Order: sequence, then C-alpha cells, then structure tokens
Amino acid sequence: MNPFTYIRADNQDTAIKNVAGKQTKFIAGGTNLLDLMKEGVEQPQQLVDINRLELEKIEGINNGLSIGALVKNSDMANHPLVRQRYPLLSQAVLAGASPQLRNMATTGGNLMQRTRCYYFYNTAMPCNKRLPGSGCAAVEGFNRIHAILGASEQCIATHPSDMCVALSALDAVVKVKGSKGERLIKAVDFHRLPGDTPQIETELQPDELITAVLLPESPFAENSYYLKVRDRQSYAFALVSVAAALEINNNTIRQGRLALGGVAHKPWRATEAEKILDNAKADEKTFQAVADVAVKNAKTYEHNAFKVEMVKRAIVQALSAAVSGTGNG
Repeated sequence: MNPFTYIRADNQDTAIKNVAGKQTKFIAGGTNLLDLMKEGVEQPQQLVDINRLELEKIEGINNGLSIGALVKNSDMANHPLVRQRYPLLSQAVLAGASPQLRNMATTGGNLMQRTRCYYFYNTAMPCNKRLPGSGCAAVEGFNRIHAILGASEQCIATHPSDMCVALSALDAVVKVKGSKGERLIKAVDFHRLPGDTPQIETELQPDELITAVLLPESPFAENSYYLKVRDRQSYAFALVSVAAALEINNNTIRQGRLALGGVAHKPWRATEAEKILDNAKADEKTFQAVADVAVKNAKTYEHNAFKVEMVKRAIVQALSAAVSGTGNG
C-alpha cells in the first residue's frame, strides 16, 4: 500500500474542499476501497474520512424516503420504513456481502463500489479500467462472470452491487453536493456504460460528495421480489440478479419495473421489457415474453453464454414471486 495523507472532515464543505483537484478519495466504511488499495489497484495520495458528517438519517419526505449516504447497509435493510415501503430494497441489501460487511458498508460506498472482474484486480493483466488503452483481458480470457448487455470491446466487466439494482427499479435519485452546489442524479443514470471510457464509472464529478438517496412514493410494496443467482448461498456476487416490482389490480398489472444485475457494466434497467407488463395479465405467458425481450440484444463471450437462459428463467421466477408477494412478509 502506498503512503497517503489522512484527513478527517467535520462538515460537508470541508470534505468537498479537500477532495477537489487532488488524487483523493472519500472513505467511510472502506469495505471496497481498502481492498483496492491493498491490491495496488487504487493508489490515492490522500483519504478524506467522512464518518463524522451528519449523513446517517433515514427519514420520510414527501411520501417517500431519504436515506443518508452514511447509513450502514444493515441499518438500511432492517429499518421499519424501508421494510414496510420498499421491501425490494431490503431484500437486495440483505442479499449482498456478509453481515459483518453490511455492518460497515454505507449507502454512498455501495453506490461507488467498483467491479469484481478478475483482471481488474490483477495488476499484472491489462485492464482499461485501471490503465486506459492497455486492453481488456477478459474479452479473450475467462469471462464467465462478465457482461452480456451494454458492453464494449473496451470493457465487459459487470457492476457488483445488489442495492443499486433495487434502486434502479425503484426510480431512486442520488443527491450529491459539490463546489458548485447540490444536484440530483437519477439512479438509472448514475452509473455509466463502458463505451470508450470504462474508467469513468459514474456521473459523479471529482469534487462531489454523495449525501443521500431519495426514494419516491412507491406503489410496489405489496408485489416485489429480489432474486439473486450465485455460485454459493452466502458472500458471493451475482451471476445474475433480478429486481422485479409490480403494481397489480385484479390480476392485471398496472405497471412494472424490472432491473438486472450481474449482466452489465451498470445496473441494467430493462425498460423495453417493462412495456410488456403494462395492463398485461400477471401470468407466466406475460413473464416469458418479458424475459425474451430483456435479453434480445445480449452479446455473449466464450464462457458466459449460459447467462442468457439464466436471465430469462430468473426474470420469470422473480416476477412470479412478486405476484405472490413471496418476499414481502
């Protein structure tokens, strides 16, 4: 690990001032950043500790919810308002990492976590996310866990977060503050596809601090489900995940939301597939049609073609579970 300067910020303005224009990273729980530093992937010259900032509240606003950037993942998942109004988010967070990590990881840190691609972590291998222009070793390498949607030849890595998949499905908004003031970024737009610049992973500017996640009033509390398919039951990243949310009246779907994890460089909102759900019957025939559309533009590589069928089956299973309210007890 390289030498670095450590600063503890007492307020948001101090934190923003110290991160601007420098090779600096914010640190809160550190569950991802410290691993990256130990592996030599991240080499910040300065860390700004933001744990003293007053960003740890979960509170109702305008019939929705505000979740502070420093709220621990375990506190978020178990908060009564989250469990009651947004069970999909609670399920997704509890599906991620281990209890020990959830006790440290924060809302903002979860949004900013980086890919778990083998080649990104192996500094002996080329990776355009680490060193732009060096190449993507995964394209011709072992790419079993890699993207089938929205990838480019510059990068086929996937985004690792479960929480962010649920936030995408729930139409959440990320609130940030920088030297130019505050702004709001839709969760579906917060993370970027790789294109020619896979090293730029989010729309967050270098001098901006995530302060909260805002959730609008949701009609999906009764019929939502988060399904995570992984190699082992605990502490494993998704091969495929599905956040399914439905508003149902007399077995007719008024509207639906569908987001996928483990398939793209960002949480993948299946907007075209969602259109099939509008005013459709809540049955397997509808869900099969949704699944087919969701993966129609999939591009596979040598070792990950299995994901196409896995995604389709997972979508049908998650939507069926959402209808029954399986995960909303």
